[in-house]
Amino acid sequence: MAKKPKWVVAKEQSKRAAAAETVWLFGLHAVRDALLNPRREKLRLVVTPNAQVKLQDAIAEARIAPEVSDPRKFAAPLDPQSVHQGAALEVKPLDWGRLEDAALGPGDGAPRVVMLDRVTDPHNVGAILRSAEVFGAAAVVGTLHHSAPETGALAKTASGALERQPYLRERNLADAMERLRAMGYVIFGLDGEAGQTLEEAIAPVRDRPIALVLGAEGPGLRPKTKETCDALVKIPFARAFGSLNVSNAAAVALYAAGR
Repeated sequence: MAKKPKWVVAKEQSKRAAAAETVWLFGLHAVRDALLNPRREKLRLVVTPNAQVKLQDAIAEARIAPEVSDPRKFAAPLDPQSVHQGAALEVKPLDWGRLEDAALGPGDGAPRVVMLDRVTDPHNVGAILRSAEVFGAAAVVGTLHHSAPETGALAKTASGALERQPYLRERNLADAMERLRAMGYVIFGLDGEAGQTLEEAIAPVRDRPIALVLGAEGPGLRPKTKETCDALVKIPFARAFGSLNVSNAAAVALYAAGR
């Protein structure tokens, strides 16, 4: 087989890189919220006739021409197991800017930030984004590597929160924690073996910015992450089972930190 010219190989690599920089969102709720988000760069919308009717107001506001597809041969390149509800939208990932800017928060009160230490499950991260939006967090921060990227599954679980809740991914989580500390944040790492509860630790610093750091289920927080926290805290449990899914733990911690 003849070897491809270098310029052809380079062109193919460029096309693959460009394709990797886009995300396919799916599901009526996720697609609607993305269509209505002026920050989103929207590239291609594929809908079934039924979904087109349900989304017609959002489609009109986004001023995008939909590609109407047969539901039996849905044209969007999605995983066959995806529950797309007849709607898929190709977009560019959102750019939320600098951590320091996002961490200022939208309101006048002391902001809260959720930091995730190698939480890779997109469903968990999507649920955490939803809780962060409900409880008014300033941002959710993950790691650039070994964490869930922006995907259709994450967006669908987030149920629209991905379009409103800043989700940043930092190269080095410990460095990001130090940058928040320099801004006046108090940083609490959730650890089931900690000696004090979250509410006990938060009580004297409730009026200050607070970052809540959660680790992946199983491994938990890495040693370097623990060392960088101001204190390790736990969520108290009434029975010996004593374990919460990371997304549930984030919701409880945000509630406790925000009261």
